[in-house]
Amino acid sequence: MKPTPATSDAFHHDLQGDEIDLGNLARTLWRGKLWILLSGLLALILGVYYAYVAAVPVYTANSSVALESRQEQVMDIQSVVTGLGGDQSTINTETEVIRSRGLVEQLVLDMNLLEDPEFNARLRPPQKFSLSRAIKTVTGFFNDAPTEVAQASERAILDSTISATLAAISVTNLRQSFIFQITVVTQDPNKSAAIANRLAELYINNQIAVKFEKTEQATVWLSERVTSLQKQLETSQTALKDFSSNTKLVSSEALAGLNRQIKDLRDRRVEVSAQTDMARANLEVLRANLGSNPDAFAAATQDPTLNQALKALRDGSAGAQEAFDARSQSLISRAELTLARAEAQLEALDASIEEAGNRIETQSQELVKLEQLQREAEANRLLYDAFLSRLKETSIQQGIQQADSRILSRAVVPNQPSAPRKSRILALSLVLGVMIGAGVVLGHEMTQNTFRNAEDLEAKTGYAVIGQIPKIPVGARRDILDYLVEKPNSAGAESIRNLRTSILLANLDNPPKVIMSTSSIPGEGKTTQSVALAQNLSGMGAKVLLLEGDLRRRVLSAYFNNPNLPGFLSVISGEIPLEDAIFHDKTLNADVLFGQKSRINAADLFSSSTFTDFIAELRSIYDYIIIDTPPVLAVPDARVIGQSVDTIVYSVKWDSTSHSQVLEGLRLLESVNLKVSGLALSQIDNRKMKRYGYGYNYGTYKGYYDS
Repeated sequence: MKPTPATSDAFHHDLQGDEIDLGNLARTLWRGKLWILLSGLLALILGVYYAYVAAVPVYTANSSVALESRQEQVMDIQSVVTGLGGDQSTINTETEVIRSRGLVEQLVLDMNLLEDPEFNARLRPPQKFSLSRAIKTVTGFFNDAPTEVAQASERAILDSTISATLAAISVTNLRQSFIFQITVVTQDPNKSAAIANRLAELYINNQIAVKFEKTEQATVWLSERVTSLQKQLETSQTALKDFSSNTKLVSSEALAGLNRQIKDLRDRRVEVSAQTDMARANLEVLRANLGSNPDAFAAATQDPTLNQALKALRDGSAGAQEAFDARSQSLISRAELTLARAEAQLEALDASIEEAGNRIETQSQELVKLEQLQREAEANRLLYDAFLSRLKETSIQQGIQQADSRILSRAVVPNQPSAPRKSRILALSLVLGVMIGAGVVLGHEMTQNTFRNAEDLEAKTGYAVIGQIPKIPVGARRDILDYLVEKPNSAGAESIRNLRTSILLANLDNPPKVIMSTSSIPGEGKTTQSVALAQNLSGMGAKVLLLEGDLRRRVLSAYFNNPNLPGFLSVISGEIPLEDAIFHDKTLNADVLFGQKSRINAADLFSSSTFTDFIAELRSIYDYIIIDTPPVLAVPDARVIGQSVDTIVYSVKWDSTSHSQVLEGLRLLESVNLKVSGLALSQIDNRKMKRYGYGYNYGTYKGYYDS
């Protein structure tokens, strides 16, 4: 089946435009209805085979598990493993936990699914026919001698069984809820329900086991830590006791008193130091003024006795000088004694300050170490008490662990298989087949590039279609003339008559005499068209010559009982006169001048002035000259002959010649300044036209001709 060009162009245009011509699309699908129905029927047959023969019935069972977002608190003790939250990430995580390979592995081992052929593929019997095995057998991969098959490891078998089990299990979370639905699909209804229920139980047990395992691990770790902390506490307490018994310690209050004492001593030293300096200065003044300046010495001492002695000295009393000197020496001795006493007191203060400082430093270091040991012992005691208390709490929790989920509903054994859904499979098969058929039809439509109607041919080429010639129903070329003569009112004869009329009426002022018939490629019916046109023109009483311009193939003799006359090359060369080479056929009622094999290139021959003069001579003898030329794309002969003709009729075979071939042939003619007078759509198949939806264009005419 091939789509029509017009519809194809419309279809391509529809794909490129913004809108789709649904009418054109519907007509295209209607023309391909047989293919669409065939595709749908084939798909339906395949669906029936799958649903009733090939498909294995499977059964679906569902169990539900609810996530407990609120945990029952038996005792006010913080758990080692906290309960699950209710956020979406937790729900997604638990969904994957239920389908985890670890949990499914427990299921496989618990239910002994390794012995089930449905999940363990290695237990299934070998297929009676395997395409891959047949190919290997034919190509020689299998021989008659038995071969050892490597046994898969137990782990590999277990892994494949787990994967097969996972493929049969799906877990979904009901929206806006904490409920998980476990769905199991197997070939046995009891097995489906049992797997769904057991997986739910294993999930609950797994939660308790995880908590118990974590609590047990915490208990072991806490026990080790409590033992270690107890040793640390005992060590720190022993160190504190030893330090306290071996060291003379004071309290922090006594240390504060020592600090105040040393401060007072330092203040006292300042005063004593000032007194010492004053005594030293006074002594130096007294020594400086002794003997040299009695007045200054007396003023410095401020001693009344010395002043009286000084007065007596001034009065000149006897013994006044000795009394003054004795008193002066007494005052100097007293000043020296005062200085020595002050210096001794200063040294005593310095010693007391140093001793107090040493005591404070020693007491401070020992107090810091004591406090450090006390803090360390207290910290170890607190840690030990905390870990010991937590150890006791954790030990108690091992007996009160709770799961974070509970089984909401257990799976029941299904009564009917969930698949295959035969009605749905048949409906989908039919729809899919129809869609595939429609896709094939539209695909052919998109790739169509031949011509099936005159409108499309004119639109593509820009030239008018002056004839539409149906396929003439004869078996041999020799029978074409007899058919046209015996059935002058047939569709073929009328189409040639219409072509003749279009050619002759194209230019009433200067009717064409030399008519050239050509095409793009061989086999497009141009020779048949030339013969039929010559027969039609001769029926008008005109003198017509049919000239064979295809010197390479020379197929014109297939239409006539050729008496093996020489061709027109002998006439052009002057070997024989024209009348000796002319063949007159009674059925054709016209003259025929056959081609002739030549060593000279045909294009060179037609380009010569001899051929041009020969055509001019024929114009004077005949009313119409019809030249049948080779295809344009095959050889350049048609482009050369076209320079000497009046009209060019370009034949296009219906539903055969591609767009590119026709356009390329016309382009080649235009390249040598030749313009086609008209196009003829030839060899139209009326039966196929009806199939493609164009039968109404020809059916009425055909009925008219037949009547």
